[in-house]
Amino acid sequence: MKRNTFTNIKTLVLTSLVLVLFTACFGEVTPKEWTSLIYPDKQNTKRSKKNGIYPTLEECRKASLLELSNLKLEEKGTYNCALNCTFHEGMKVEICEETTK
Repeated sequence: MKRNTFTNIKTLVLTSLVLVLFTACFGEVTPKEWTSLIYPDKQNTKRSKKNGIYPTLEECRKASLLELSNLKLEEKGTYNCALNCTFHEGMKVEICEETTK
């Protein structure tokens, strides 16, 4: 009886380890894509301009600030960087995992 319990525990541990390894090796990894959103009027965030997609948050921030400067909107406008956005057909809006400045 004691040996049977040990074998069951050993089998359970090995199975769990194999599952963790397969999940780590073959699990889907979502690449991070940061979308630059420019708001020409920081008082009206319903109106925005998509300014490109960048691989890092830092690149998104730099591009957003540069675009605000090019548009001469440093004082009046603002920006957000949004992570992994997808367009939702039903609501007709971009849905993002998170937004930050």
